[in-house]
Amino acid sequence: MLPAWFAVGGLVLLGVGLVLIRRSGARPAIGRRLAGARQLRVGQLLDLAPGDPLPERPVRVIGRIRCSEPIITSQDDRLVAFHRDVEVAPPRGGWRSIERLRESRSFELWDHDGSLQVDPAQAAEPLVVLPHVWAGSVATLDETYSEALARVAAEQGPPVRARSTTRMVSIVDRLLLLAAITRAADGRVALAPPRGGYVLSTLELDDAMRLLGGPHPRLMLAGMAAVALSVVLLAAAALLLLPELARA
Repeated sequence: MLPAWFAVGGLVLLGVGLVLIRRSGARPAIGRRLAGARQLRVGQLLDLAPGDPLPERPVRVIGRIRCSEPIITSQDDRLVAFHRDVEVAPPRGGWRSIERLRESRSFELWDHDGSLQVDPAQAAEPLVVLPHVWAGSVATLDETYSEALARVAAEQGPPVRARSTTRMVSIVDRLLLLAAITRAADGRVALAPPRGGYVLSTLELDDAMRLLGGPHPRLMLAGMAAVALSVVLLAAAALLLLPELARA
């Protein structure tokens, strides 16, 4: 019976921990990928000769952005990535998405030693940037959302609150890019999206880690502690169960 209790307790703690991490707003998986990678400059990658071995794991490449045809916003921002999510809260249920906009432009990541091409359409989400967050009344939304608002009202009642989150990468930003390193057909070094997509950050690594830790770090720490304890209980259940299986 004891292994069973340990197993049940471990599974319960695992579920609680995952819920707490999610509610904290943390992105631990992206944080681990970004922090655990080796950092290289663009020039260091371009210095790799045709016969040199390439990094087996994704690396964190640092450089500047150059784009000949950026996205130009109404505020005259020049961007290579623009992500906007607009949600409304109906009387019944949680938040409903009424817009998920993703725009991007290919660009060169460069330093004084050269440049490498990047397609941010293959970026992981979220972009690791300081988001522009707005919250207010549905009445302040413009007419482009009328059809979506009518659909939500018909299904769940007229929404009252609205919020939006906008993330942008500008051509003036200094970029940290998590990418896989490959070779093109002509033997030159090239960047490719790793599993899960490129990770784009306009922040220094320490600031990026704080942002990915979410707005509620205590919830994240409690969730991680619960997950760690669940692993201990599940391991104990397995060890206690092994002798019983051997005797069976």
